[in-house]
Amino acid sequence: MTALADAIADNSVDAQPFGYLITAIAMAWMVFFAAVPLRQPRILGEVSFRSGLLVSEQPFYPFYLLVGLTVLAGVEGELSTVVGQLSLAIVAAVSLGLAVIAVNSTAAPGVVDRALDAGLGEGWRAGGGNTARRRLPLGHILFLPFATRRRDVRLIRNISYGDAGRQNLLDVYASTSGRTGSGVFIFLHGGGFRSGHKSFESRVLLNNLASEGWLCISANYRVGRSASFPDYLVDTKKVIVWARANAPAYGGDASMVAVGGSSAGAHLASMCALTPGHAEFQPGFEEADTTVSAAVCLYGWYGRASGGTGLSSPHDFLPPVAGTAVPPFFVAHGDHDTLVPVEAARDFVSRLREETDAPVVYAELPHAQHAFDLFHSLRSDAVARGIQSFLSNVRTRARR
Repeated sequence: MTALADAIADNSVDAQPFGYLITAIAMAWMVFFAAVPLRQPRILGEVSFRSGLLVSEQPFYPFYLLVGLTVLAGVEGELSTVVGQLSLAIVAAVSLGLAVIAVNSTAAPGVVDRALDAGLGEGWRAGGGNTARRRLPLGHILFLPFATRRRDVRLIRNISYGDAGRQNLLDVYASTSGRTGSGVFIFLHGGGFRSGHKSFESRVLLNNLASEGWLCISANYRVGRSASFPDYLVDTKKVIVWARANAPAYGGDASMVAVGGSSAGAHLASMCALTPGHAEFQPGFEEADTTVSAAVCLYGWYGRASGGTGLSSPHDFLPPVAGTAVPPFFVAHGDHDTLVPVEAARDFVSRLREETDAPVVYAELPHAQHAFDLFHSLRSDAVARGIQSFLSNVRTRARR
């Protein structure tokens, strides 16, 4: 610090690479919160999430940036300055942190496979393949993480399924390669019942499933001040009804409808799985078939829904109503989640296993933050492949 002060006193400030230093400090901030997530108080949980998410899932791009800036600083002779040397030391520490983050994420395929073994039995490997050994798209993960679209998948946007305008629109992902008839997978976005959009989360999963012949649907539902529970759930069940009526026109097999979601969307997916045919959640379409064949819950919230005054938590429907068949569940949650603590997922999975005979797959992802499925990463792609194997297994069992 004395040398830096002397440099400033000598009017050599302009020669100091402060841009390099600021970038290094910003990267150090993000790496710190990715490595040391803080839950409490709540504001720190939000800071941890927003600061650490990018590097926890994509440590490669920040590393490329730091290497490029370091080379540039070296070419311009800035590394010989006091600020340049300080910056280089920070960059070295940050690079080590990014390497540790990348290595930690390589555990995900094995974790997912062991979860499938525990939930489905080792026989799932014969039909679904070994997730840990399935080739991950390293080109996308390393260089094109945000390129989630696939050439063999057609995206049909903004189809209306209800009367709530933009909040009752859905997108359809359908295969263009002739691989159809695998079933229907409905996905529901997160956002704490306050916000969110159908084009945000799990696009890797949706495109991968559609490529394998699944008809995938990503839907908006009513959120914000104009909606309260059970509005969100009513909309979700309307999507199920729409899918059963319209899936065949897009090549989908309506006899198998699975539902999934992330965060608040996982809450809705689990509620759909546990409340099929409940008239209070199907006003005006009480007789419609809203059963689902499987549920997929990613970093889910399982407490009471926002605005809910009655029974609005999945726990409220465990044990299930007599005569209700609970479908298989796939639950994934990160142990670094600072928005929804991992203990909530553990408790929900424990209740499921105690109160139902349904297969339950639980993948607790080490070092994973909330919203780990936004783009290609070692972790999100491993989870997507695990879900593909899970759904293939459920479909195979249903056809026996």
